[in-house]
Amino acid sequence: MSAYATLAKEQAKVTNWPGYIGWSVGLLVLIALVYWLMRQGWNWRRTLQSGIPPLPAVPDRAGRTILETSGRYHGTTTAGNWLDRVVAHGLGTRSRADLTLGEDGLLVQRPGDVDFWIPAAHLTGARTDSGIAGKVVPSGLLVVSWTHEGTELDSGFRADHPDEHAAWVEAVAHLATRTQTKMTEEAAQ
Repeated sequence: MSAYATLAKEQAKVTNWPGYIGWSVGLLVLIALVYWLMRQGWNWRRTLQSGIPPLPAVPDRAGRTILETSGRYHGTTTAGNWLDRVVAHGLGTRSRADLTLGEDGLLVQRPGDVDFWIPAAHLTGARTDSGIAGKVVPSGLLVVSWTHEGTELDSGFRADHPDEHAAWVEAVAHLATRTQTKMTEEAAQ
Protein backbone atom coordinates (compact mmCIF):
# COMPACT_ATOMS: atom_id res chain seq x y z
CA MET A 1 0.00 0.00 0.00
CA SER A 2 1.37 3.39 -0.89
CA ALA A 3 1.95 6.19 1.60
CA TYR A 4 -0.80 8.24 -0.07
CA ALA A 5 -3.38 5.45 0.34
CA THR A 6 -2.47 5.03 4.02
CA LEU A 7 -2.76 8.79 4.59
CA ALA A 8 -6.14 8.93 2.81
CA LYS A 9 -7.42 6.02 4.93
CA GLU A 10 -6.33 7.76 8.16
CA GLN A 11 -7.89 11.04 7.09
CA ALA A 12 -11.17 9.30 6.41
CA LYS A 13 -11.27 8.18 10.04
CA VAL A 14 -10.59 11.68 11.35
CA THR A 15 -13.19 13.50 9.26
CA ASN A 16 -16.35 11.60 10.18
CA TRP A 17 -18.65 14.58 9.59
CA PRO A 18 -21.97 12.73 9.93
CA GLY A 19 -20.88 11.50 13.36
CA TYR A 20 -19.78 14.98 14.47
CA ILE A 21 -23.00 16.55 13.22
CA GLY A 22 -25.10 13.86 14.91
CA TRP A 23 -23.36 14.38 18.27
CA SER A 24 -23.63 18.17 17.93
CA VAL A 25 -27.35 18.04 17.16
CA GLY A 26 -27.90 15.61 20.02
CA LEU A 27 -26.06 17.89 22.43
CA LEU A 28 -28.08 20.92 21.28
CA VAL A 29 -31.34 18.98 21.76
CA LEU A 30 -30.23 17.99 25.27
CA ILE A 31 -29.37 21.60 26.17
CA ALA A 32 -32.74 22.80 24.80
CA LEU A 33 -34.56 20.13 26.82
CA VAL A 34 -32.79 21.10 30.05
CA TYR A 35 -33.55 24.80 29.42
CA TRP A 36 -37.21 23.99 28.69
CA LEU A 37 -37.49 21.95 31.91
CA MET A 38 -35.93 24.78 33.94
CA ARG A 39 -38.41 27.23 32.43
CA GLN A 40 -41.31 24.90 33.20
CA GLY A 41 -40.12 24.67 36.82
CA TRP A 42 -39.95 28.45 37.11
CA ASN A 43 -43.48 28.79 35.67
CA TRP A 44 -44.77 26.05 37.98
CA ARG A 45 -43.30 27.90 40.98
CA ARG A 46 -44.93 31.15 39.78
CA THR A 47 -48.29 29.34 39.54
CA LEU A 48 -47.92 27.93 43.06
CA GLN A 49 -47.18 31.42 44.38
CA SER A 50 -50.02 33.13 42.51
CA GLY A 51 -51.86 33.55 45.82
CA ILE A 52 -49.34 36.12 47.00
CA PRO A 53 -51.11 39.49 46.67
CA PRO A 54 -49.54 42.31 44.63
CA LEU A 55 -46.79 44.26 46.35
CA PRO A 56 -47.43 47.77 47.69
CA ALA A 57 -47.17 50.59 45.17
CA VAL A 58 -43.67 52.01 44.83
CA PRO A 59 -43.51 55.62 46.10
CA ASP A 60 -41.30 58.32 44.61
CA ARG A 61 -39.35 58.62 47.86
CA ALA A 62 -38.82 56.54 50.98
CA GLY A 63 -39.25 59.48 53.35
CA ARG A 64 -36.27 61.08 55.06
CA THR A 65 -33.26 59.01 53.98
CA ILE A 66 -31.47 57.01 56.68
CA LEU A 67 -29.11 54.91 54.50
CA GLU A 68 -28.41 54.40 50.82
CA THR A 69 -26.30 51.86 48.98
CA SER A 70 -26.06 50.06 45.68
CA GLY A 71 -25.18 46.47 44.94
CA ARG A 72 -26.92 43.27 43.86
CA TYR A 73 -30.35 41.94 44.69
CA HIS A 74 -30.16 38.14 44.91
CA GLY A 75 -33.79 37.23 45.43
CA THR A 76 -36.51 36.71 48.00
CA THR A 77 -37.35 33.50 49.86
CA THR A 78 -39.91 32.50 52.43
CA ALA A 79 -38.56 33.32 55.89
CA GLY A 80 -36.53 30.56 57.46
CA ASN A 81 -36.26 28.55 54.23
CA TRP A 82 -33.33 29.99 52.32
CA LEU A 83 -33.87 27.64 49.36
CA ASP A 84 -37.58 28.42 48.74
CA ARG A 85 -37.29 31.22 46.20
CA VAL A 86 -40.31 33.49 45.69
CA VAL A 87 -40.74 34.28 41.99
CA ALA A 88 -44.15 36.02 42.11
CA HIS A 89 -44.23 39.72 41.20
CA GLY A 90 -40.65 39.71 39.94
CA LEU A 91 -39.12 38.94 43.34
CA GLY A 92 -37.15 35.96 42.01
CA THR A 93 -35.03 37.80 39.46
CA ARG A 94 -31.45 38.74 40.35
CA SER A 95 -30.40 42.23 39.34
CA ARG A 96 -28.46 45.34 40.21
CA ALA A 97 -30.20 47.31 42.93
CA ASP A 98 -30.11 50.66 44.63
CA LEU A 99 -31.39 50.47 48.21
CA THR A 100 -32.77 53.45 50.07
CA LEU A 101 -33.82 53.03 53.68
CA GLY A 102 -36.03 55.91 54.70
CA GLU A 103 -38.29 56.66 57.64
CA ASP A 104 -41.23 55.27 55.65
CA GLY A 105 -39.60 52.00 54.54
CA LEU A 106 -37.15 50.34 52.19
CA LEU A 107 -37.15 51.29 48.50
CA VAL A 108 -35.49 48.77 46.17
CA GLN A 109 -34.86 50.26 42.74
CA ARG A 110 -33.73 47.75 40.13
CA PRO A 111 -32.68 49.22 36.77
CA GLY A 112 -34.16 47.10 33.99
CA ASP A 113 -36.39 45.14 36.39
CA VAL A 114 -39.39 45.63 38.68
CA ASP A 115 -38.80 48.00 41.61
CA PHE A 116 -40.41 47.14 44.92
CA TRP A 117 -41.26 48.82 48.18
CA ILE A 118 -41.27 47.45 51.73
CA PRO A 119 -43.17 49.79 54.07
CA ALA A 120 -41.60 50.37 57.50
CA ALA A 121 -44.58 48.66 59.15
CA HIS A 122 -43.73 45.44 57.26
CA LEU A 123 -40.03 45.35 58.18
CA THR A 124 -39.24 42.84 60.93
CA GLY A 125 -35.44 42.97 60.99
CA ALA A 126 -32.21 42.29 59.15
CA ARG A 127 -29.15 40.10 59.50
CA THR A 128 -26.05 39.04 57.65
CA ASP A 129 -26.09 35.51 56.32
CA SER A 130 -23.95 33.37 54.05
CA GLY A 131 -26.56 32.49 51.44
CA ILE A 132 -29.99 32.76 49.90
CA ALA A 133 -31.63 30.70 47.09
CA GLY A 134 -28.89 30.04 44.59
CA LYS A 135 -26.27 32.39 46.03
CA VAL A 136 -23.75 31.52 48.72
CA VAL A 137 -21.20 34.14 49.73
CA PRO A 138 -18.84 33.31 52.59
CA SER A 139 -18.25 36.99 53.31
CA GLY A 140 -21.98 37.53 53.69
CA LEU A 141 -25.23 38.87 52.35
CA LEU A 142 -27.55 41.42 53.87
CA VAL A 143 -30.88 39.65 54.45
CA VAL A 144 -33.87 41.91 55.17
CA SER A 145 -36.83 40.18 56.83
CA TRP A 146 -40.33 41.48 56.18
CA THR A 147 -43.97 40.46 56.00
CA HIS A 148 -46.41 40.80 53.14
CA GLU A 149 -50.07 40.05 53.76
CA GLY A 150 -49.23 37.48 56.43
CA THR A 151 -46.37 35.86 54.50
CA GLU A 152 -42.95 36.21 56.12
CA LEU A 153 -40.19 36.84 53.58
CA ASP A 154 -36.40 37.30 53.45
CA SER A 155 -34.78 39.37 50.70
CA GLY A 156 -31.04 39.03 50.04
CA PHE A 157 -28.74 41.85 48.97
CA ARG A 158 -25.01 42.24 48.60
CA ALA A 159 -23.77 45.80 48.78
CA ASP A 160 -20.90 46.90 46.56
CA HIS A 161 -19.09 47.53 49.86
CA PRO A 162 -20.02 44.61 52.17
CA ASP A 163 -18.57 46.40 55.19
CA GLU A 164 -21.80 48.49 55.09
CA HIS A 165 -23.94 45.46 56.01
CA ALA A 166 -23.53 45.92 59.78
CA ALA A 167 -24.85 49.50 59.61
CA TRP A 168 -27.82 48.30 57.55
CA VAL A 169 -28.65 45.52 60.03
CA GLU A 170 -28.66 48.04 62.87
CA ALA A 171 -30.65 50.70 60.96
CA VAL A 172 -33.33 48.27 59.74
CA ALA A 173 -33.70 46.75 63.23
CA HIS A 174 -34.01 50.23 64.75
CA LEU A 175 -36.61 51.33 62.18
CA ALA A 176 -38.63 48.10 62.58
CA THR A 177 -38.62 48.40 66.40
CA ARG A 178 -39.52 52.10 66.32
CA THR A 179 -42.36 51.48 63.86
CA GLN A 180 -43.77 48.54 65.86
CA THR A 181 -43.62 50.58 69.07
CA LYS A 182 -45.43 53.48 67.36
CA MET A 183 -48.12 51.15 65.99
CA THR A 184 -48.62 49.55 69.43
CA GLU A 185 -48.99 52.96 71.07
CA GLU A 186 -51.51 54.07 68.42
CA ALA A 187 -53.52 50.86 68.88
CA ALA A 188 -53.58 51.39 72.68
CA GLN A 189 -55.11 54.86 72.31
